[in-house]
Amino acid sequence: MTDDSLTTPSSPPPQGLINLTHVVYGLHAFSAITGLVSAAFIVTAFLTGWPSILAVIINYVKRHETRGTYLESHFRWQIRTFWFALLWVLVCWLFVITLIGIPVAIVLALAVGLWVLYRIARGWITLSSQESMPV
Repeated sequence: MTDDSLTTPSSPPPQGLINLTHVVYGLHAFSAITGLVSAAFIVTAFLTGWPSILAVIINYVKRHETRGTYLESHFRWQIRTFWFALLWVLVCWLFVITLIGIPVAIVLALAVGLWVLYRIARGWITLSSQESMPV
């Protein structure tokens, strides 16, 4: 006997969980756009803004409820976006420490900010189509 729930997606996720995933994308977007319209970089606003931090906490708390649905890939996408953005900010700080690397750090921070906006937009659009994110 095999357990089909491990190999095939289960029934569609509850509407409340779909709505929550939209809210999480909205929280991430709010933090990123705050950096776009303020003196902060997009990526630093994304990583340090309370909406984005709250969104990642929600991702971790609710992740088990998304297992076996297309939302699981969205939660993974959102979590990875946050942690990889943090990793790139640490790389930027390493460039800043060298002083000569400050221009490189600024360009890298801007590129990572655009990458964050892309990941939020692509994920949200894919969620609206009720599709999973690529692995």
